[in-house]
Amino acid sequence: MQTILASWQPRVLSLLRIISAFLFMQHGAQKLFGFPAEQRYPFDLFSLSGTAGVLELFGGFLLLIGLFTRPVAFLLSGLMAFAYFIAHAPQNFWPLNNGGELATLFSFVFLYFVFAGGGSWSVDSLCRCKRQQAD
Repeated sequence: MQTILASWQPRVLSLLRIISAFLFMQHGAQKLFGFPAEQRYPFDLFSLSGTAGVLELFGGFLLLIGLFTRPVAFLLSGLMAFAYFIAHAPQNFWPLNNGGELATLFSFVFLYFVFAGGGSWSVDSLCRCKRQQAD
């Protein structure tokens, strides 16, 4: 059983990365395009929300495909920690009461990707394999 679990670990890591990135990108698309849900306030690209939207959409896409996974995940983990402490924590101590559960969870999932990488189904892994074959 351990052998089976170990062989699937890089694939499940990739699935976690792909699903997390897809969900994360929706927040950026909402901020930038009002899709898949309407934006609750007017969009301004040169605001904190606008910058966050760009990072969420395009950083999320890089995570989705697994390109530059570790540095992008580091940046997005920091973005989500910043979002939590700026937008959520001042409202209430408890994440359930301040709406910060997603920011907290995304921050720690992305922090995990900094250390674990993108898994076997990633552009990073594909490039690494091609480099090893060229050597």
